[in-house]
Amino acid sequence: MNKFLGLPLIASVALMLGACSFGTGPQGDLVGAQDRPEFNPQEVPFGMVPCPGGTFHMGQTDEDIAASMVNMNKQVTIAGFYMDETEITNNEYRQFMNAVMQDSVDVLGQEYIMTELYPDTTVWVRDFTYHMGDPLMEYYYSHPAFDDYPVVGVDWFAAKYFCNWRTKNKNAAAAEEGVAGVPGFRLPSEAEWEYAARGGRELATFPWGGPYLRNTKGCMLANFKPGRGDYASDGYAYTSPVGSYFPNDFGLYDMSGNVSEWCDDAFLEASMPVVWDMNPTNPDDNEPRKVVRGGSWKDIAYYLETGTRNFEYQDSARSFIGFRCALIQIGMGTNNRL
Repeated sequence: MNKFLGLPLIASVALMLGACSFGTGPQGDLVGAQDRPEFNPQEVPFGMVPCPGGTFHMGQTDEDIAASMVNMNKQVTIAGFYMDETEITNNEYRQFMNAVMQDSVDVLGQEYIMTELYPDTTVWVRDFTYHMGDPLMEYYYSHPAFDDYPVVGVDWFAAKYFCNWRTKNKNAAAAEEGVAGVPGFRLPSEAEWEYAARGGRELATFPWGGPYLRNTKGCMLANFKPGRGDYASDGYAYTSPVGSYFPNDFGLYDMSGNVSEWCDDAFLEASMPVVWDMNPTNPDDNEPRKVVRGGSWKDIAYYLETGTRNFEYQDSARSFIGFRCALIQIGMGTNNRL
């Protein structure tokens, strides 16, 4: 065979081998943008736990005793996300307030910060008639004894502002280290919250499975109002330090009881047949009612059920409503268990 006839074949093989190389090549080749920030998809954000994506039946799991007809069952799919292990505490919120007072007074104004972002401690007096809430009004947010208790007196807008600040604070630190930032902390959607509360237990009445409110040793499994006028049988008359009770199967604490939690969704009675069945949400800025979930220290067991829906007005701060943050998982399969 003529030696020159083999040259096209050799050139073709070399071209094919060159096309199979990844990430390197001479100038002019398609190798992707260089010097990208480092990203570790397996890193779980500090203070959060992974909630692997999946499909579940969202909605009531027991009798609709209020005959509300607002939470009929619907099968939905949720993409993987992270959620705070506990509710945001007084001391964590204080870090946010200290940063705002230090960096943002000139932009926001001290009046806005103190009236819109600072926890409204008067809720302990205003929420209940003929109630001696003055000691809690004075000490609950300010005293170190309550540092690990869930922050209350924060409305939906303040909770959203906290999430935005947390994102900027985290990403500023990431930029200094030369690593990729987080996509953005936020309030969980109502569907995400219910999925996380069940902890992988299909149609679970309570985060621990249920339907009972005590374990086999007779200990209460959440901080709520066990009977009429009986607030202390669970160990705490008001709120409890976060993480005082057993976590659910995802490792999340206080998904029932302690304080109710703001969700990102606007409340809609007909949301079940309206929203989509993949990562459903209802972001309606014209609806002042926002979803709160989980029940609180002052609620009966019905409001602790994973399928019970409730709402509060977005500009209302209460002594029984707090929040926790969520964060979408990126750069990995949504069904991966970390």
